[in-house]
Order: sequence, then structure tokens, then C-alpha cells
Amino acid sequence: MASHALSEGLFDATANAARWLADYRGRVGERDGDVVASGDPDAWTAAFEELAVAAGDDLAHAQERVQRHAEDIGTGFRVAGDSDERPWPVSPVPLLIAESEWRVIAEGVAQRAGLIEAVLADIYGEGALIADGAIPAALINGSPLFLRPMVGLTLPGGYQLQFAAFDLGRGPDGEWRVLADHLRAPAGAGYALENRLATSRTLGGLQGRLNIFRHAPFFTAFRDGLAALCKRAEPRIGLLTPGRWNASYAEQAHLARYLGFLLVEGADLAVAEDRLYVRTIAGLKRVDALWQRADPRMLDPLAFDSHSTIGVAGLIDAFAAHNVLISNAPGAGVLEAPALQAFLPALSERIIGEKLKLPNIATWWCGDDAARATVEARLDSLMIAPAFGVNPLGLPDGAVQGSELSAEARRTLLEDMARRPQDYVGQELVRLSTMPVVADHQLAARPFTLRVFAARGVDGDWTVMPGGFARIGEHPDIRAAVMGKGIWSADVAIYSPDPVPQASLLPAPDSTQIRRNPGTLPSRVADNFYWLGRYLERGEALLAIIRAMLGNSIDADAGAALDHDTVGRMAGLVVAAGAAAHPAHLKRPDLVQLARTALDALDGWNNIPAINRMARTIAQVSRDRLSADVVRLLDAPHPTKGSMLDRCGSLQRRYAALSGLAAEHMGRTAAWRFHDLGRRVERGLAVARLVRTFGMTGASSDDLTTLLDLADSQIGYRQRYLTGIARVPVVDLVALDPGNPRSLAYQADRIAEHLDELPVLNDDGLPEEQQAEARALCALLSTASAARLDIGQLDQAERQLAHLSDAIARRYFLQGAEPLRAGGLTLA
Repeated sequence: MASHALSEGLFDATANAARWLADYRGRVGERDGDVVASGDPDAWTAAFEELAVAAGDDLAHAQERVQRHAEDIGTGFRVAGDSDERPWPVSPVPLLIAESEWRVIAEGVAQRAGLIEAVLADIYGEGALIADGAIPAALINGSPLFLRPMVGLTLPGGYQLQFAAFDLGRGPDGEWRVLADHLRAPAGAGYALENRLATSRTLGGLQGRLNIFRHAPFFTAFRDGLAALCKRAEPRIGLLTPGRWNASYAEQAHLARYLGFLLVEGADLAVAEDRLYVRTIAGLKRVDALWQRADPRMLDPLAFDSHSTIGVAGLIDAFAAHNVLISNAPGAGVLEAPALQAFLPALSERIIGEKLKLPNIATWWCGDDAARATVEARLDSLMIAPAFGVNPLGLPDGAVQGSELSAEARRTLLEDMARRPQDYVGQELVRLSTMPVVADHQLAARPFTLRVFAARGVDGDWTVMPGGFARIGEHPDIRAAVMGKGIWSADVAIYSPDPVPQASLLPAPDSTQIRRNPGTLPSRVADNFYWLGRYLERGEALLAIIRAMLGNSIDADAGAALDHDTVGRMAGLVVAAGAAAHPAHLKRPDLVQLARTALDALDGWNNIPAINRMARTIAQVSRDRLSADVVRLLDAPHPTKGSMLDRCGSLQRRYAALSGLAAEHMGRTAAWRFHDLGRRVERGLAVARLVRTFGMTGASSDDLTTLLDLADSQIGYRQRYLTGIARVPVVDLVALDPGNPRSLAYQADRIAEHLDELPVLNDDGLPEEQQAEARALCALLSTASAARLDIGQLDQAERQLAHLSDAIARRYFLQGAEPLRAGGLTLA
């Protein structure tokens, strides 16, 4: 029976795939060089059969499934002006390219990368190409991407480029041509990797059926190639990000995790004696190489843009001294300028003696009089674009088709082109092949471009990623100019008739020395984990007060009938926390409004939504070290349905899940210790305030019941004491019992344990400041008596916790204010 059901399901998938393919081929025919209509029918049949298995009889199911996998992986991107990331849009239909066709593309990409390396070496070296007129001097000196301080420098490893990306277009005739070069900080390799993961999870059997080449060998070659150019045998490599507001920050975090690089920002780094260091909890640690993803002009305010706040002062001096490798070398972006495409064909024949295997789109630089005359004569049939990527006066909105210019826009363009012809290029209009996407529950043909990646391996040769990612247009118009940046992406699968190696970025099982040291922890990351713990604990404590105010006490005799003074004290805690303004009265409507403000107000500065926003912000800059489950919980929207108690319950379960993930799923690394330190410090402060508010002499039964509720110690108390509630036992349990995980004493002991396990900079055997503060707090609480515990001692404990937090920050969270030669800042 099971076998019959399975074969019947496969038959349905085969029938659906055949129907979809026949319908699609019937609509596209042979026009536009569609990849399905002109491609290998067996390969596309296999792809659509796998799609049918995932989709059933509705293609929209496959679209939803691949998008869900992309979101589970954490793929996202940001558009300028957006405060939140958007999900990365993935199509379930991959672009299939046969190995024989891909080999031609890969050879052309490797040739182009080698040519660009040679041209860059000359531009920043001898300058023979400019002196001989092969490249007009104005084309280089007039480019904002030319970095004069780099002229004459000898480079670590001798290369300008270690990584490059190229946008390709496939014409209706099947010919591939280069549309753009990406050399400064090439983006997208992480998206190609994530597309492959999402698509493989959706079309599970396609890898084996078509022998699809894997991406791992490419990333291995790149990582090993960078390491080979470093001076040390086991180099420390960082991925330098501009920060979470960068459009591809999510991709950068994913790549750092995948490659084992440190994800660092400029504030994490410092230069001393022409060497680059990362600020860590164990002092300054040497960085041997940076894969930089920032604008190169922002890398060093001393060498380039003095207004840069994201760079590292002295970085170029360290680079020039061959003490750190920067990939790619600053200034490489000068050859990204569209104007250079007009000269690359001739430069190829001059430098390497070969024609370009992947031709450019035809380009005319208007700085040349003859080329400008050609552009003006053919204006209606060309694309007019900025020569250097910066919009000139005649193109305020960027590239435009000449035929679509209004009379006024045409006049403005020609006038400015006459004034500054060097700022403009004319390019042929490119027609693109199409590929299938899922739109409105059916397959539709859309134009696409292909981004391909090349990396320099250990031997210095170029390795090309087998695939990349396709960017798919929104409209059926196959002109590249109309397609714009596209709205979908797709995996690019290179398939072979022969089996491919089961490659992985992971080393062979027996080839790597075992290591239990989790590696370097940058100070900024420790800072983030510490404050993530504090914010989550702060939110949980505030939520407990709100629930108690709304009548959710564990004690069946308490709840809504709590004493007026007890309720007033709870309201005072909410106000003191900055979660809401003090109500005019303590009547039920006033308390409900107070609770609603603390729970839901979006404009609060320390209420539940504000605390969750701060925690979410930290998660966004720590996603290379947090699990997808943690990030997903922190990104979850604020609950809006149900009563306030229902919403409180939903949030409480979310906080409990986050606490459980930290307790049971985080390795006991230094990062976990800082996260737990934050929780312990915040919980200790909260408990001290609770005991001072509800546990002093004269406390009522309602006060003590509320204290047990808010300290989550009600059950523990009842297990010990059967005679009813009394102040001294309650205070002992909540404040001084080291066996109660919610007590003040327990928090102090855990803080001291964490600080004893974290690295110290002194070698004299004496406790550092933060250790001494923790031990003093433990001594205060271990010698205190519940019967004699007073407000003065609780105030002292709270002050010591605050001083302890400051001492932790001074010792571990090094953000640039401290002198680089301060005592104990180990240079290693």
C-alpha cells in the first residue's frame, strides 16, 4: 500500500511537471532565447519534477516553501531609508547551466579578473598605460574611485584583487556579455550561498539527479588564498562591515560565520606600531587580514576621507608596512567605472595578447571627441549613463534610455555633456534572455542577469564559483535597462553528466587539531551580549510587575484585591523604571492605563516595547553569533490581540523561551558568560529594589505575597514554610539564600564565578577591580542577617552592583577611549 501511494505521488509530480513545461514552452516558444525553450529538456524536466514534488499541484506552494527556508536561514537585505530588513526574495526555480557552457563563462571571468589585476597594477605602479595613451589620464584622475595615496605602494602578497564579482547578461542568441564589474567590496556571494541552501531544501533531490557543482570548494579556495598571503601560519582574519545599516549586513554576518572570520566594525580595531589589532576581552589581538565590505574611501581617516567614522586611523600605514592584508586593495574600484569598459577590449589585446572571451557591452566614453559625436548621433538608440557611477547634472536620476528623454531633459543632458563630456558614457541597449519564475500561481518568463564570483586561491590563480545568483526582472520587457535591479533572485545550478565530489567547507574529519577554545571574543560583542542579557531580564521583571498589577498573583486570595498601599508600591516601581508616568490616582482605570502604557506604548523610552527594540537591535548586530531561533524570537512582532493579561502571557512565554535557549543551547563560552552576567546584574538590582520596597519592617501580608510573586519564589517558600507568611523567612529566601536561583545572594555568587573564569590582564595574582567588587558584594550578603537586613544594606548592595557593572564595562568593553598602551592591554 505504501509503495503504491509513493509511486502514485511520483506519477502525479511527473504529470504536473510535464503539464507546466508544455504550457510554458508553448507560451515562450523560441523567442528571446528563453533558457527552458533553448536548453536541455532532460535537465529542465528533472528540475520541474522536483518542483512538482515540493509544490503539489500549486506552484505557489513551492514559492512559499523556498521563501520560508530563506527566512529560516536568516537571509535579508536593507533598502536605503528602511529601518527594518526585508526578506531576501528567492525564486523556487533555479537557473540551470550545463557544465560545457559554464566552462566558457568561467574561463572568460578568470581572464577578465587577471586583466583587471594587470591594469590596476600599472595604474598604481609604473603608469605606462596612461603615459602611452592606452588609457586617457582624465579617465583615471577624474574618477572619484581613484585613490592617489595608493600610488607607488607595494602590496602584501603583490595583488590588488583577491575577490571580484561580475554581472553578466545572456542575449537572445545565447551569447554572454559583461554588464558591470564589482571590485571595491563585491557583494552577493553570501546570497548565492543562501539561495543554494534554500533551493536545496525545497528541491531536495535535484543535487543528485543533475550532479550539481557545489559552492564549498570556491569558499575554501578564497579562505585559504587569503591565509596564504598572511605572515603567520594561523592568521586571524576579519570581515570588516560598515555595520547593521549596510544593505547587505545580513549577508556579511552569514559569510563571517560560514568562513570562520571575525565580523568586526571599525570601532573594534586599532593600529599600534603599524600593526592592526582587534579589541577583545583579553586585550588587543593581532589581525592579519581584512576582507573589507566598506567604501574604501572610508577605511582610514588619516589616508582618505578625514570625516570617516567607520574606518581605522593608521590602517593604510599598517597595510603599506605589509603587516595586514586588505582585500581588495583600496583603489581597486577605479576600474568599476563604466567608462573603462570602452578601453578594456584594446587593453586585453595589448596586455595579454588575447581578445576578451566575455565581451563587454559596447561602450563609448564621451571624454573622447569621436565617441561623443557617436553618442550624440545615436542618442535615441543608446543608454546614457554616468561615466564614474556618480550622477552628473544631466542625469539627476542616473542612467536613462535616450529615446525616453523629454525635450527638456534632452536639452539639459546635451548642454551638460558639452560642458563636462568626461562624465558621460553611451552604451548599447542590451536584450536579455528569459527564465521561468512563479507569478500568479503559474510560470512566467522574466529577463535575468547573472552575478558571478571569482576568488584567488592558494596558488594565486583565479577560482570561479560554479554558479552565483540570478537577478530576475519584474516585467516581461527583456531590455536590461528596463529590468533595473530586479525583484527576485534564483540559485544558479551548474550541472554535469558526471558525479561531482561531495565537497564541504569543513575539513576532513581527522585533519584538524582538536580545539576547545572558542576563539577570539571582540569587546563589542561582549558588550552586546552583556546588554542583551540585561535588557531581557529587565523586560521580564517589568512584565512581572504589570501582571501582578493586573491581578495575576499566584496566591488565590490576592490578585485584584491587593492592598491599596501594595498596589501603589508596584505603580511606583513601574514609574521608577521609566516605563510610564505616575497616574493621578490609584483607581482601577488609572492602573489599567498605567499598565497599558508600560506594556504597549510605542513611544515609551523604557517600557516593554522599548526594551524589546533595544534587545532586537543588539540581535541585529550579533546575528553571526546568535542562533536563528533566538533571532526569530527577538524579531517577533509585539502581540496585539487579546486582553492585556493574554498579551502579558504571550510575552512571558517569549522571555522564557529566550532564557531556555541561553541556558540549554549556548555553549559555555565567554560570550555566554557575558550574557549571563548581564542577566545576573540586572536581576540582582531588581531583587534589591523589590526587597527594599516590599520586605522591610512593617510589610503587610500583601506586600510579602507580592514580593514572593515578583521574585518567582512563591512555590519555594510554601515548600519550606507551612505555617503562613512571615517577613523574616521571606526576606531570607529572596535576599540571602544562596540556594534560591532568584535570590540576590545567588546572583552575587554567579557573578563572582563568571568573573573568576573570564580572562585577566594582570599576572600579579591580585584580583582585578571587577573581581574585587564582586567579592565584596558576596561578603556583604553572606554575612547579613535576614532579621537585621535594612534599607541601608540593600542600598549598599544596589550601589555595589552598579559599581560592578561599571567596572565590567571599563575592563572588558574597550571601544576606543582607552590608550592603546594602557597597562595590561596585551598585544598578541
